[in-house]
Amino acid sequence: MTKDEFKKKIGKDPEYAPGWDAIEAAFAELYPGQEPSHFGTAINTRAIFGGQNYLDGFSVYRSSKGYLHMVSFGMTVLYGDEEAFGGQYNGWGYEMTMKLKADDPNDCIWAADMMLNLARYTYTSEKWFEHMHYVLGNGESINRDMPESKMTSLFIVNDTELQPRQTVYGETAFLQLVGITYSDAEKLREDWSVNAPLLYERIKADNPDFVTDLSSTKSYL
Repeated sequence: MTKDEFKKKIGKDPEYAPGWDAIEAAFAELYPGQEPSHFGTAINTRAIFGGQNYLDGFSVYRSSKGYLHMVSFGMTVLYGDEEAFGGQYNGWGYEMTMKLKADDPNDCIWAADMMLNLARYTYTSEKWFEHMHYVLGNGESINRDMPESKMTSLFIVNDTELQPRQTVYGETAFLQLVGITYSDAEKLREDWSVNAPLLYERIKADNPDFVTDLSSTKSYL
């Protein structure tokens, strides 16, 4: 699509949302025919309207493997935006995902809140995440409603089932958040270059889909 064609399209169709469509297309290929549960952020809380939320919402899909697969909407450019056309990366270049051992999509709300916090961090600090980055946390559970959980930190990997998509705004990748223990996160802080690849391979061998199980107590390093 040329820029002139793009300009005509957004002029004719105010609901044209190529970034949003790319995310849904990626998940439609993974979960054909499935209608996800969608949670939107309140309009008045969004940063574009002066609020503190930089994401427009989240969708949750049900995997036949027994987990829920969640994705954010808003780290990339979602709607018609002439200035974003033709970039190398779409927005920050990725949306966040998470695979959760849960049965009810409503049990993912805490993860949505966490993604909102991570998005706010990136938008305000201009520091983004990449494959095998980590978030140390403060030693408390990543789910405040489950304070006994030993999953207190995050390991960030390329989503194990989703490849990057090319859009009119550039590449949209999918970075998966994985709950890990504080002990593992501390080892990453001590020597990231050695321990990040080691942690990745050990989790992959034990948990190939990198599913976050809040009841787990297992450390890998």
